[in-house]
Amino acid sequence: MEAVKRWKADWRYPTTLLCIYGFFSTVKPLEPFIIPYLTGPDKNLTTEQVSNQIFPVWTYSYLCVLVPVFLLTDWLRYKPVVVFQCVSLFITTAMLLWMESVPAMQAMQFFYGVVTASEVAYFSYIYSVVDLKRYRKATSYCRSIQLLGYTVGSVLGQLFVSFNLMSYNNILVFTLVLTAIALLTSCLLPMPQQSMFFHRRHTRQKTATEGTKRHSSVGGTGYAAEHTSGSNVSLEEVRDEEVQAKDGPDEKEHKAEDLEESVGADTCSKVLLQVWRDFRQCYASRQLLYWSVWWAMATCGYNQTVNYVQVLWEHVQPSQNFSIYNGGVEAASNLLGAATAYGIGFTEVRWEQWGELALGGFSGLGAASLFLMTFIGNIWVCYTGYVLFKCLYMLLITIAMYQIAADLSMERYALVFGANNFGALALQTIITSVVVDSRGLGLGIIPQFTIYASYFSVIAVVFSIRGLFTIWRAQRSSKESTSPDENEPPNSDEHRL
Repeated sequence: MEAVKRWKADWRYPTTLLCIYGFFSTVKPLEPFIIPYLTGPDKNLTTEQVSNQIFPVWTYSYLCVLVPVFLLTDWLRYKPVVVFQCVSLFITTAMLLWMESVPAMQAMQFFYGVVTASEVAYFSYIYSVVDLKRYRKATSYCRSIQLLGYTVGSVLGQLFVSFNLMSYNNILVFTLVLTAIALLTSCLLPMPQQSMFFHRRHTRQKTATEGTKRHSSVGGTGYAAEHTSGSNVSLEEVRDEEVQAKDGPDEKEHKAEDLEESVGADTCSKVLLQVWRDFRQCYASRQLLYWSVWWAMATCGYNQTVNYVQVLWEHVQPSQNFSIYNGGVEAASNLLGAATAYGIGFTEVRWEQWGELALGGFSGLGAASLFLMTFIGNIWVCYTGYVLFKCLYMLLITIAMYQIAADLSMERYALVFGANNFGALALQTIITSVVVDSRGLGLGIIPQFTIYASYFSVIAVVFSIRGLFTIWRAQRSSKESTSPDENEPPNSDEHRL
């Protein structure tokens, strides 16, 4: 019993449960075949209904619930939202299995928007139950297991369809069983006692206490500078540590109690005001702003491409003979994308100087892939272009994540990443309502992908110009810093000689 208690108190216990949840909630064997399923005899919907009436609902619902879910996630301390996400996923799969009409499928897309909006709880939960020094390892586990789940789901779907092992409806029943396992696992997660904004009492008190101990052994302002750059905590927390280090034991204990009371009494208005202040301070950095703009724009185009690429495949090759390879293509794109993103960690490049040019150049390659997919009426070219496009996006988003997160505290890390995704979703909503929705232009799939390819071409041009300007300015400043030494007047003694 003691061993079990120690294991439950260790960081590996919640991380293991979260990884199990992440795996079973992302194994979706039918996802690569969703268009053949909806347009086939099971649902008997048309491609235009799926593309122009059903799929846009996901974008609208995602945008509507993203901010409320983000605040509720922190207020409810993550676990309830993780459980709610799994319940919504179960409802989504059940509706997809048992309902058939267009309004029913639109309702299904609404619940799926709730599922994707609740994704923030999955990645935020681990930071509330794991020590700071375990963040990177726990994050890598959770992200890797999700990728494994998506890949296993694609491979299983490919095997089920290729060898006629299961019908589409039976695949959905199998998915419901996996989702039920994920739901049971989410209920077993321990309830966090703190969060990033609403419930910061224990975190702040612990930080202040640890800061006092470290100050006594390391010493004053030197530690503050090291702690700010090394651990990515906020300046407010460092100031709290410095104040407590200067006080006596009684005063420190009294101020710790005051700190506990004030932080625990934070209201929603105070939290929102602090979030707004942090938001302004973060985006005051021009470099972070430029990377965030690319993030929002590229993620918008990526989501649109991934959401509607199966419609393009069906248009290029209407026969069901080639749709059976969708699962293999998705699995290959996930694995190669992960390998590409992983390889970035071993490259020695000054991304602060060359990063914007890389954003422009690789975005141009992504645009070229989309143009080939659109105008070369060959399914294998479409498959290859999709894999290349997805790998390029995974490469660039990994660089952007690293550059943005390098100098942010955990609170601001979550805030900036959430704001960037919200910006991407707002752009995606505009494009969907104008280009895709039947109440807008309601364009066909070829004009849609022509717009997406042109969209990435604009991103490529803008960031290539910006990247060339950044390199030119860096070289110019380098020359100006060395020119005074070269043009320095001769020594006065030598002049007299």
